[in-house]
Amino acid sequence: MKNRRFSERFAFAFSGIVAAWRGERSFRSQLILALVMLPVMFWLQPTLLWWGVMIMMGALILAAELFNTALERMIDHLHPEIHPSIKVAKDCAAGAVLLLSVAAVVVTICMVLDTL
Repeated sequence: MKNRRFSERFAFAFSGIVAAWRGERSFRSQLILALVMLPVMFWLQPTLLWWGVMIMMGALILAAELFNTALERMIDHLHPEIHPSIKVAKDCAAGAVLLLSVAAVVVTICMVLDTL
C-alpha cells in the first residue's frame, strides 16, 4: 500500500469518510453540525482568525470521529467479545470526541461573544 499515487491515496481516504458517513450516526451528526455552522458564520461575519479557529475545531472533531470509528471497527473485528480492557479503549476514544465537542462549544461561545 505504500508509495501509491496521490489519487489512489486520496480515494482510500475519501472511501473512509464515506464509510463513516454511511455507518456512524455520530459522524453524520457532527458533520451536519459543522455544516450548519457555516451559515451562522456568514451571518455573524467574525474575523478571519475566528473562521480559522472554527474550521479547525470542526475538522478536529470529524477527525476524532474517524479515529474513533476506525478503532471501534478494528477492535470489534479482532476481538468481538466484550472485555473490560476493550471497553476502556472504546470509551477513551469516545471520550476524546466528547472532549473536543465540549471545547468546540466553548470556542463557539467565545466567538459569538467576541463578534457581537
